[in-house]
Amino acid sequence: MPDFIDMLALPYMARADDHLIGWRHHHAVSNAQFGIDAAQWRQLLAGHSGRNFALFMHDTIAFSAALFGAWQAGKTVYLPSDTLPDTCKALAANVDGFIGDFAHEWKPLETPSLNAESPAPTVADAATLDGDFIGLVVYTSGSTGAAQAIPKKLSQMSNEVATLDALFGARVGNADIVSTVSHQHIYGLLFKVLWPICAGRAIHAHSAFFPEDLAAIAPQRPWLLLSSPAHLKRLPESPVQPDITHLQAIFSSGGPLFPDVAAATYQQFGHSPIEIYGSSETGGIAWRQPLPGIERDDSWLPMPHVDVRLNIEHDCLEVRSPHLPDSDWLRMADRVEFSDRQKFTLRGRADRIVKLEEKRISLDQIERLLLTSPLAAEARVMLHQAPGQRDRIAAFVVLAAAGRDVLEQQGKLALNTKLRAVLADAIESVALPRMWRYLDAMPANTQGKTTLAALTALLEEQQVPASASSRPLLPEHTLIQRTDTQVTLQLYVPENLLYFEGHFPEAPILPGVAQVNWALELGRQYLPLPHDCVGMQALKFQRVIVPGATVSLELEHDMQKSALAFRLHSADGQHASGRILLGGAA
Repeated sequence: MPDFIDMLALPYMARADDHLIGWRHHHAVSNAQFGIDAAQWRQLLAGHSGRNFALFMHDTIAFSAALFGAWQAGKTVYLPSDTLPDTCKALAANVDGFIGDFAHEWKPLETPSLNAESPAPTVADAATLDGDFIGLVVYTSGSTGAAQAIPKKLSQMSNEVATLDALFGARVGNADIVSTVSHQHIYGLLFKVLWPICAGRAIHAHSAFFPEDLAAIAPQRPWLLLSSPAHLKRLPESPVQPDITHLQAIFSSGGPLFPDVAAATYQQFGHSPIEIYGSSETGGIAWRQPLPGIERDDSWLPMPHVDVRLNIEHDCLEVRSPHLPDSDWLRMADRVEFSDRQKFTLRGRADRIVKLEEKRISLDQIERLLLTSPLAAEARVMLHQAPGQRDRIAAFVVLAAAGRDVLEQQGKLALNTKLRAVLADAIESVALPRMWRYLDAMPANTQGKTTLAALTALLEEQQVPASASSRPLLPEHTLIQRTDTQVTLQLYVPENLLYFEGHFPEAPILPGVAQVNWALELGRQYLPLPHDCVGMQALKFQRVIVPGATVSLELEHDMQKSALAFRLHSADGQHASGRILLGGAA
């Protein structure tokens, strides 16, 4: 098992030059090169008068070097989850500069010249970091409201990394870190960057957004998988699976992992996911690893040195932790029930009580009732407030097989009526959902969280109307998830699609060329793609798409390779995947 070195002591400074920091496209990155990269970032930023910098990089190893270089230069790093225009505009009001993969209009600092001839870090560079320094500003996910900025002392992160290694270090040993989640969130930052660097474990520079990526990255060495409920739900259904011979453990965070997803993950990968409960503000609070079976235990165990208790007045959890900025008790918005002094179960959010026409309404209660129906597999509800309109409850439902049958055979109105009937005996009529959206999957950000902003976008997204042409060429679509390089859309395939004509008369199916064209055309609507298409790679068509189908389209733009990867899948499984080479591809 690797030796653990405290984060404040700059672990890479204490290790040998030939120590392995990680892998980039299966090429080893040495500790010596990493130290040079970090030192050059330190030197560059030390000469800059600004104090606060936004940092965004897709490459985890390059990101890590810039992060440690910034801290050594005494700079506070703002950690955005994406580089979308609105995000950058908000950042610009708080930062003195941008670092990394930002658009040219934000004038990101140029990456220092990184080569073997660069001067190696000197002994003077190896000073420890100041634990009281505000080294990081992260943002809440926005699951229940607008995202909030949260400052973090370096000591908070140092304490949490030490907690993770004390709790899980022996279990994962010297495993490589492979991840489906981004390091641009606190969960990914801790597990994919800070913990492995402190513990001497190898980092993989690129995330595995698609199952095909995971299959390509999974090493023939011990490795652990960092993931989220949104990703774990999709992995077992993929026809492309990683080699799990050397898989040591699976971690999941970002939301609750449904029992059926946990069971499917165990069956497919042979490991029950270790779930982490916490927040951007608190860091890690507790963990659990329910084993499949009838006696499944869903209770949470606090992490070492984390104290928990029940606030009786508000029926909520209170936390005191070295992962917080002080030693005070912090009241959470999570309602809990303790089975003993330490073990507790979550009972929903206290801040999900809304007022509609002077009546208090529990959004959690509506969701729980919807999930009692065999028609619904997942459900989220929200209070939709729009200028000039009455406030209304909106429901977002991922349908079970029975629900899809009702939708296809009886239509949306009949399905709405059946689900409203589930609520009628317990929910006042004013609180019954007036807006319904049926999804193939819940929208999720790169951390696997379903945000209020993403749900609102589903209500406001302009769909391509089927009436735009008597024989449309594109499907109706709804935006599910979007970052600067990744997009997930839900597509409805109209029965009068032009491509079905003559293909085939008695049993029409969607041609493969149309599926590739959809990936390219819809990709251009949401991503800054080069104009020219110069080729295609790894095209696979596994399952036909028929009129009236609802499918998900996942797109990922690899700017370095100038390629667009796409994947079409539904509850029936994977339909197609491939990679489109664009202008500028090598």
